[in-house]
Amino acid sequence: MSDEKLNDPKVEKFIEDYKRIEGELEILREEQKQLFDNYKEYFKPRVLREAIRTAKIRIKLGDDVVQLDQLVEELDGKFGPR
Repeated sequence: MSDEKLNDPKVEKFIEDYKRIEGELEILREEQKQLFDNYKEYFKPRVLREAIRTAKIRIKLGDDVVQLDQLVEELDGKFGPR
């Protein structure tokens, strides 16, 4: 590409849309943080995040979740003190 400055309206539209999406993502991150804060008297946020992560992994594994459970049971307690 040349070093000429692009004055393409498509580039400007892309930048505008990108900034809008970035702003929306920031709002969603703040809402998610507030959600965890609202429930921290019932659940430890760290534990709840881990539970969500684990649930997503189990869904992604599908039928292989049986093997995951077997491996976790076998490995339980073998990686240091609790």
